[in-house]
Parts: sequence; structure tokens; C-alpha cells
Amino acid sequence: MFLEEIARRRTFGIISHPDAGKTTLTEKLLLFGGAIQEAGAVKSNKIKKGATSDFMEIERQRGISVATSVLAFIYKNKKINILDTPGHKDFAEDTFRTLTAVDSVIVVIDVAKGVEEQTEKLVEVCRMRSIPIIVFINKLDREGKDSFDLLDEIETKLGLRVTPLSHPIGMGYDFKGIYNIWNKNAKLFLEDTKTSKGKTVSFDDLDDPELERLITSNSLETLKEELELVSGVYPPFSQDEYLAGKLQPVFFGSALNNFGVQELLDCFIDIAPPPLEKQAEERVIQPNEDSFSGFVFKIHANMDPNHRDRLAFIKIVSGTFERNTPYLHVRNNKKVKFSSPNAFFAERKEIVDISYPGDIVGLHDTGNFKIGDSLTSGEKIHFKGIPSFSPEHFRYINNADPMKAKQLNKGVDQLMDEGVAQLFTMSMNNRKIIGTVGALQFEVIQYRLEHEYGAICSYENLNVYKACWVEPEDEKNHEFVDFKRVKQKFLATDKQGQLVFLADSSFSLQMTQQKYPSVKFHLTSEF
Repeated sequence: MFLEEIARRRTFGIISHPDAGKTTLTEKLLLFGGAIQEAGAVKSNKIKKGATSDFMEIERQRGISVATSVLAFIYKNKKINILDTPGHKDFAEDTFRTLTAVDSVIVVIDVAKGVEEQTEKLVEVCRMRSIPIIVFINKLDREGKDSFDLLDEIETKLGLRVTPLSHPIGMGYDFKGIYNIWNKNAKLFLEDTKTSKGKTVSFDDLDDPELERLITSNSLETLKEELELVSGVYPPFSQDEYLAGKLQPVFFGSALNNFGVQELLDCFIDIAPPPLEKQAEERVIQPNEDSFSGFVFKIHANMDPNHRDRLAFIKIVSGTFERNTPYLHVRNNKKVKFSSPNAFFAERKEIVDISYPGDIVGLHDTGNFKIGDSLTSGEKIHFKGIPSFSPEHFRYINNADPMKAKQLNKGVDQLMDEGVAQLFTMSMNNRKIIGTVGALQFEVIQYRLEHEYGAICSYENLNVYKACWVEPEDEKNHEFVDFKRVKQKFLATDKQGQLVFLADSSFSLQMTQQKYPSVKFHLTSEF
């Protein structure tokens, strides 16, 4: 039973540039899974209705996803866990961390814009970790680039080796349907198919005269030529190469109109990996081990603003996680148990009694968890690969209402634990600095402090080029002591108490490195 449950799980992330249609694709997958009855993410309607996976107030206002959502549904007896990530580059850090919790990813690319910069960065992280990737080229009903040009661009810009598993019949205004190379059949769309019940006609034979009547002989001839080209130019699909991260299948479609989404989903559940092994500092953990282990990859404060609760999202790596069972919180070396672990369906949370490898569980947390924490049946395991990156933007944070100092401190503390941004405390005067990957996060923090904690803050600009984590060869070394004395006003500590050097320019960082060769400077906190 346990092994069957593992084999049923598929946990994946959806990544893309903003506006490539990622949230819409997530909605349509849920629609096929029967998890929702109608799609709510039509752009113009987004603020009134809100896509199912965007559940923070500021996301509803902005129409962008700022927090990774966790959604689950059952499709063809497979339990599918989707981690929908923010596309906006200001929230890239949240996405990088989420990629530590997935077993595979789907990359969404806009047919008109092709490969964009944010997509390149995210795919690079997937490539570094050899995460299996499926590419979905979206918005085929709009005018865009030629399908072969797009495939070339994906290969050159993203460094992927692709093989199309579906092919469009016409593009833009001439878009007539999809030929499914994986199942060798053609599907035509005869009317608006915004619900999953839209009318489609399938053909198993390309020589069917009815097919020629519906799409014209010219279109059919073009399709046959293009399919011949696909089989001549691109490598045949190999599941082993896909799982090893060496071959990336490509699907075409339009998520908004539900074209090609089911083809993607049907193939995905056939080929995507079940929960995979995970490297810990001590050893490699296999999903089918009896003893439980998991790690926190995300913390979300105030899921319910009335109750000030925090949820720690845990990816289960091995064994089963059971309700009301004591587990070891490795960093605190304490046993903890949970009476109401949650499984998610966007705004709907359900209490679960037992969860299996691959599942994502939300645990109510009063402030004990940090991102990267391990939870086990008793073994001391530390999972690797959840770093903090050097922020790009820095500002002093000031309290704008002296009566609310306590609320502000609590709010900042909790939001930083969530990984929304990083907090640095200056060594000289204890002033607090917030560092973020993107400028938009300052607005999100200000908004959430006011609406969730009743605290008002203001910001003050600060000229910092990079935050570098400092690693001395020897703390007593006179060179390190001298560095601390000379650079005192540029030194701070992060939330974990690690020493950080706030360099004000790339030149001053270079000069400091030259002057103190025994001190190492790192741009990520995990070294």
C-alpha cells in the first residue's frame, strides 16, 4: 500500500515569465482534475474573481502571483501536487526555494514573446539540479512566432534539447487544433472551449477525408510536411533521458481556451517521475524508507488574518507523516506533534491524517520553524540546497508609529521568517535593513505590515551593492580582527546571526577582497 501511494504521486512546479499564462494553466489543470467547476482567471475579470491559486489580497489587486501556492487534485487515480510559483522577477527567491521541493517542472512560454529573461534564470536552476522539464508553448490562438523558430529559440536560449510531443495545426488566426504526436491523433476545436466540455473532434487517421474537409487540404498538406520535419530533425522521445534532465518534451496549446491542456496532462502523468530521492548532508534519503523525513521550504504568515497563524509548508521526502505523532525538529532538537496538519486546495484547507512522500503538508506554527528546517522520525538529517541569495535592493526600515513598535517588530520578524525578504541588523547602531530581490517586495511588506499587523513603516534609501556573507579562515586571525575594525560601519548580522558585509560598490568589494585575502565573501548564505 505504501509503495503504491508513492507511485501515485506527482509533485511538480509551474514556472514562467509573468503573463505567460502560468496561473491560467494551473486553473485548467484543476478543471480537468475536477477540483474546480469553472475557471476564474480570465484577465479582465481577475480582480473581481481572482484566480483560484492567487489568495493574498495584494495578489488580487495586482493580478500577479506573489506567493507560491500549493494545490492538489486527483486525476486518473494519480495524486497531483502543483506548486504554482510567482512569475514576477521580484519574487524569484520564493521560486528558487520552491524548486527544491518539486520532482519535475513545466515551463510555460508565450508564443508571441518566446523565451524571456526570467525563464532563462529559472531553467538554469532546474538544469543545475537535473530536474525533468516539460515545455508548454502557450497562447497559440494569438499571432506569434513560427513553431520551429520557437523550438530553436528554446534550444539555444535555454540550453535544452527538445522533442515536440504535440504540434499545432495552424497558428494565431489560422489555429485549428493540435496534432498529438504522443498519442498519434489530431484534435480540432469547433467552438469556444473555455469550459472543459467544449466541442472537439478527434481523428486517429490523418488521411480521413472528414479531417481534410474541416481544415482544408492546404492545412492538411502543411501539417503532414511539418510532422515529417519534426520526426526528421528532433530526437525520438526517451523517458530515461527526460527523467535524467537530458531531453525536454514540448507541447503546444492555449490554456485560456483549453486547447492542448489535456494532452499535456495525460502525457505528464505517464512520464513524470514519482517522488525522487533527496540529498541530505549526512546521506541520500530514499522515498520508500520506513522512517519519516521532510523539510520546510516555505513559510506563510497570516493564512487567516483573524488568527495570526503561520503555516510551514513541508515536503515529505520519506516515510509517512501522521497526525498527532511526535517528530523530531532537528535544529531545535525537540519532539513536536501536530493535531491539524493541512493539505491544500488553494483557499480550501483540509486536515489530513496521513501523508506520503511527494505530498506537501501545511503545519500550524507559532514561530518554531525556519525555511530549510528538517523534521524526522528521530534521525538527525539536514537537507541541503535552500540558500538565501544576496538581495539586490536595500532600505532602512523605520517605525512610523511609535505606539506600534511591538507590532512592527513582530510583523517584520514573521515576514522575514517567511522568506519574503531578508533582515540585516547593523553592528554599529542596531538599525534594521531590509534586503529584497525586487523593489516590488518593499510595497508588499509595507502593505502586509499595515493590514496584517496594524503597523506602519517608512523606508529610507541605502546605497548597498551586495550583501556578502563573511567566512574568516580563523576568527582570532589579526587580519579578520582588522577587517572588522576597519569595515565596522559596513558590517551587519542576518537573522541567523551570521556576519554580513554590505559592500557599497563592486569596486569596494574587490578592494576589500584584495586587502583581506584570508576572509572569504559569499553571495549565498549556504557555503
